[in-house]
Amino acid sequence: MKKQLLMLLFLPLMALAQERTVTEIELVPNETVSVEGNLSEGEKMEDLSWAWQSNNACFPATQYHKFTGNHVLYTGIIPTHSELEITVIPKDENANFSVYAYQVGVNNSDLPPKLYSCVRCEVDHKWDRNWKGKTQDHTRTVKHILALGRSYRFVIGVVGAEELEEGDFTLQIHTKS
Repeated sequence: MKKQLLMLLFLPLMALAQERTVTEIELVPNETVSVEGNLSEGEKMEDLSWAWQSNNACFPATQYHKFTGNHVLYTGIIPTHSELEITVIPKDENANFSVYAYQVGVNNSDLPPKLYSCVRCEVDHKWDRNWKGKTQDHTRTVKHILALGRSYRFVIGVVGAEELEEGDFTLQIHTKS
């Protein structure tokens, strides 16, 4: 009986201890908000299958290696009639970073890997090949995260590619309203 009581007391605490840290960002319409961060503030996500499920469709399983480092998560509310442009700028121009951003209902607090569905998900990572007429630098940018008739919650994941666990970056979020 004592063991069962102890388990009932500690199981909720263990569940809380396993929750990911998410930094709240307050957006300013028609301005850019900047946040400094480091991949060491995040943690690896062993299960990435949420990303290639059709109800999320963030990135295909073939791009798995571009999201195997630490994930640093940010969230906030997209104001009605607004669109976000999200840019990650690694301090080290040789560092390989990736970024994903998704939107869900305002009251939805689901986080990967327990993200069961989202309205939209966009990513940017290092290209596997060159694109005609385009060049890529060390920055990563995501567009098309937007709210038209109602507000939405956004979640941004700044990620180290290929097991990268440490690296300073600046996250810029421009809100066009």
